[in-house]
Amino acid sequence: MPYKRYVEMPAMIIELKWDKSAYTAIEQIKGKDYVQGLKGYKGKVLLVGISYDKKSKQHQCVIEDVIRA
Repeated sequence: MPYKRYVEMPAMIIELKWDKSAYTAIEQIKGKDYVQGLKGYKGKVLLVGISYDKKSKQHQCVIEDVIRA
């Protein structure tokens, strides 16, 4: 969670995967309702899915924002 002195900054939830897509990571964040762990936090939350393909050695990143009211 952001420090109180940085309230203008969003909170961030990151899920890492290998040999799966970054979209799979985002779906896990949503499916397991990780945002619920930020009870009491109001504002923007960034959902970040990062994947790594062991064969190609390539990374993929997907970022979505969610506004908690």
